Amino acid sequence: MAEYIVSARKYRPDSFEALIGQDNIARTLKNSIQRGQLAHAYLFCGPRGVGKTSTARIFAKTINCSHPGQDLEPCGECESCMAFQEGRSYNIHELDAASNNSVDDIRTLLEQVQIPPQVGRYSVYIIDEVHMLSSQAFNAFLKTLEEPPSHAVFILCTTEKHKILPTILSRCQTYDFNRITVPDITRNLRSIASAEGIKIDDESLHVIAQKADGAMRDALTIFDQSVAFCGTDIKYADVIHNLGVLDFDYNFRLVDAFLAGDYASALLIFDEVLGKGFNAMHFIGALSSHLRDLLVARTGGLEALLDQPESVKVRYRQQAARCSVRFLYDALGITSDCEAGYKASSNQRLHIEYALMKLSFLSKAPSTDAQQPGPAVKTTKEEPIELLTDAPAAKAKSAAEKATAAPAAPETAPAAENAPAAPETAPEKAPATPEKAPSAQVTSEGGAAGTGDAASAPAAPSAPTPRRRGAAAARMASLISEKSEEIKAAAPSEEKPDRIPSDEELLDRWMGIVTDFSAGRTRLENALANAELSVSAEGEFKVLTFRVVNEAQRGWIAEKILRDLETYYNKALGTRRLHLVVGVRPSEQVEQKIYMPEEKAQDLMEKNPEVRSLVKDLALDTK
Repeated sequence: MAEYIVSARKYRPDSFEALIGQDNIARTLKNSIQRGQLAHAYLFCGPRGVGKTSTARIFAKTINCSHPGQDLEPCGECESCMAFQEGRSYNIHELDAASNNSVDDIRTLLEQVQIPPQVGRYSVYIIDEVHMLSSQAFNAFLKTLEEPPSHAVFILCTTEKHKILPTILSRCQTYDFNRITVPDITRNLRSIASAEGIKIDDESLHVIAQKADGAMRDALTIFDQSVAFCGTDIKYADVIHNLGVLDFDYNFRLVDAFLAGDYASALLIFDEVLGKGFNAMHFIGALSSHLRDLLVARTGGLEALLDQPESVKVRYRQQAARCSVRFLYDALGITSDCEAGYKASSNQRLHIEYALMKLSFLSKAPSTDAQQPGPAVKTTKEEPIELLTDAPAAKAKSAAEKATAAPAAPETAPAAENAPAAPETAPEKAPATPEKAPSAQVTSEGGAAGTGDAASAPAAPSAPTPRRRGAAAARMASLISEKSEEIKAAAPSEEKPDRIPSDEELLDRWMGIVTDFSAGRTRLENALANAELSVSAEGEFKVLTFRVVNEAQRGWIAEKILRDLETYYNKALGTRRLHLVVGVRPSEQVEQKIYMPEEKAQDLMEKNPEVRSLVKDLALDTK
């Protein structure tokens, strides 16, 4: 049985052409070799598994090769190349700085530097994980690194560039290696699978590439693991089961449930995910990534940002076509808030389930009973809440404005169709008719408006009005009165805007109204939900007082929120007889938090007399 070699070693790059995803670095090094402009020290830094040490070995083998090719690739046939491949080269030295990080190790290395190479032109010293060297070792290395012998070349490799002393960095040419992209990893894995006679689909390759997080070595390790689990025929379902990856099909099903307003299905899908042992935080993160990919798939010109297999891209485009940009934007806001507050939540499952319900209600409002009316108009944070104005009232007001602005009719014109001709004093008495007519228009302040203001318009001039002006005003008053009666007759009979809600109703409805009003504003919702409530009566009005924790919250709510919240509350209850007052809870009811060590010691001594006696007897310092 042949000796097994893992893919990360078997398919390790041995030439610049075989490097994956580092074309710019390979080109720079080849140009420096071709022009004979070799530096005495190089620093290769970047994430793990991207080819730093492999590039150092290829570079060292190339500069010692006796017969490099036209594209400056090592020939692999000369004595230097053969010695390197067989592991007996005395020109290329590798030192693991993680286990040889003392001053003595560096001194031993510096003694070897003075010995010229026996075969080839350069002695190359590759120091891996160089950031693990101690400060004393770095200082002992400085002088030789700055002025080494002409035959010595140092290549330092590290994954943590920030830990290296600036004096070392200034003596080296620095090359930053990038993470390898998912398409490059997928392409390389495909070629290796073909060479090994392994059948694997694109979805499986993409999962492995994403799991590797830009490291080719990690991708090859995961590939070997998948082969050990699945054999020579690798399927997507087996790969995600072996690697513990959440199937993207769950995200497609969730978004379908959101678009249908089916929060029950969304909760069941979440329960199924938890039942398979997946982390809830990873679940909400995967959902956020899925929503982001849907937004990218829906927006033209962003196809390059959708890093998915072609078969999966088709599903993204189909589902994205059914989602509006506004829905995806609001959904991303909900999932982002859910991720931010996940760790601070005491009931983390309920925290995510609440976010899933809000996502389900984005495109389709939830069904409610008679005691849970939802908001009729969606408002923003800074805008006052306004109810829709009845069209007949708006037309009546517009007609009144046109009548006052229109030129006067001749004296011979009839006074009105349904009213007798008015005397010269008619303009002063004309407003009496519309003042008695009921109004059905409701403004954002919760009071009546529209007809009364329009009727009072003709009485504005103080100068005496001619007889023909009186006829126009009479016609206008008649029209407004008629339209007001129509509005009153068309108004729904079940609306009772002047009812006085009970104390129990005010307190019971508080949490639901606060949640709807504060949608998307977590801090405001928490401040209002934790407020202390009390109800009092002032004549025909009810006063709901809510007390927040501190004066800063009270001032901000009173200035920015209180007016809108009161209007929203009145509208939700179908009344205009509710006032909201914001206050501050008494300091003795707010739990005082202890932060400083001295305060903690004093609190401990107050609660435990034994501790106080011990401190006194031993003369301990509590400051």
